[in-house]
Amino acid sequence: MLLVVGVYVVAGNLAGGIGGGAKALAKGAVPAAYQTLVQKWGNLCPAINPALLAAQLYQESGFNPKAQSPAAAQGIAQFIPGTWATHGIDGDGDGDRDVWDPQDAIPSAASYDCKLASYVKDVPGDATKNMLAAYNAGAYAVIKYGGVPPYRETQNYVKTITTLQDSFAAPVGRVDPSKQAAGAISYAQKKLGTPYLWGGDGTAEDGGRFDCSGLTKAAYESVGISLPRVANDQYNAGPHPARDELLPGDLVFFSKDPTDSRAIHHVGIYVGGGYMIDAPRTGAVIRFDPIDNPDYFGATRVTEDGAKALPTRV
Repeated sequence: MLLVVGVYVVAGNLAGGIGGGAKALAKGAVPAAYQTLVQKWGNLCPAINPALLAAQLYQESGFNPKAQSPAAAQGIAQFIPGTWATHGIDGDGDGDRDVWDPQDAIPSAASYDCKLASYVKDVPGDATKNMLAAYNAGAYAVIKYGGVPPYRETQNYVKTITTLQDSFAAPVGRVDPSKQAAGAISYAQKKLGTPYLWGGDGTAEDGGRFDCSGLTKAAYESVGISLPRVANDQYNAGPHPARDELLPGDLVFFSKDPTDSRAIHHVGIYVGGGYMIDAPRTGAVIRFDPIDNPDYFGATRVTEDGAKALPTRV
């Protein structure tokens, strides 16, 4: 469990971090109801930033304020009751501390990150990575080893969160193209004319048929990249190029709500010239479709690290 809570502390003078608002949130990556909270509290101290905080919340609950794990972790940031009872804060100043209220839980998550950063502020290296390592392995281990300790679990944990944050950050410059893009397009082209099947993954049981996210998942699986099953999770498999930066192989997404990636309802594979290959709907076949319609939400340039960083369930 990544996010428990801590005391509201602004850890000052944390050198070497990647936080402090260095990464602006990508369009719609955080549901509109939480965007202001994540932007504000993601700048609480230099060791965190809004995209990092968004990545933590997504990994823990998929931005679901009613989430509850088998271990009784609760809410959008998955706090265990004992920790919340001791350290939960009243983030919105309404006189209570409610684990189910994102207005309290999100500020508490950010403050805990900053508290950890303050414990390891004198350790050499990147303050953000040291903070994440302190959560996973404890502050003593980070201090003892002078940085991220040589534990595989901790190193993977730090890499996962710092990679996943890129899918919530607006790109600063042009995003490098995926090496696997051509292979994914080739796979999709071979499926042109295949009938749509809701929930279809292209298996023998499905008669080789796909739905939209089943097709994109299979296309990238054919080149060794495993994506989540549903479209709104596939959106987080890498950074987000602008419309005029699209390259063949980018995943393109469509939503009725332009402010919320969790409302994405369709995905296709961009092939250039304003067109994608997609499995559109029941009664249709896999085909070329234009991407420019009112539901166009955005795009993702799939990366191996980005896909690997995604939680298997949110």
